[in-house]
Amino acid sequence: MDLVTRAVKSSRDMRAVMISRMVARGGGFRPQTLLSWPPDKLAREVVRLGAENADDELNLLNMLYVEFEPHIQACFLDAAGVPHTNGQMPEEAEPPFADAQGVAKGAAAVVAQFGQDGRLYLETIAKYNAQGWPGLDEAIAALPPGA
Repeated sequence: MDLVTRAVKSSRDMRAVMISRMVARGGGFRPQTLLSWPPDKLAREVVRLGAENADDELNLLNMLYVEFEPHIQACFLDAAGVPHTNGQMPEEAEPPFADAQGVAKGAAAVVAQFGQDGRLYLETIAKYNAQGWPGLDEAIAALPPGA
């Protein structure tokens, strides 16, 4: 719920998406009412009702690793040899962003420093941008169990 709260606080677009999901589910929610709710109340209801979908969850994870907690992504990018500023790559960067050897180094560094959180980060980028990171699936599969 914390991530949903942070997202609706920081992004008008995410707030609008969550409100539209709540309205679409029915139950008498009116957009005007939901717009007046504080972010924590809106997030609580979104989570309670399971109003987010897979795309929302992926967007939330992306926000987590790029906007809210970029230190994990910064570690990955540093180890992979990818230029960035505070974990954000330049807009003009085009895939692939690193070669398979760099990706493997990045994956190992993230898991060594962040453990399971690092693995979740890697699995997230593998889902939303696998073509940008050649060899990422193999690097994840090669990680030690429990990492």
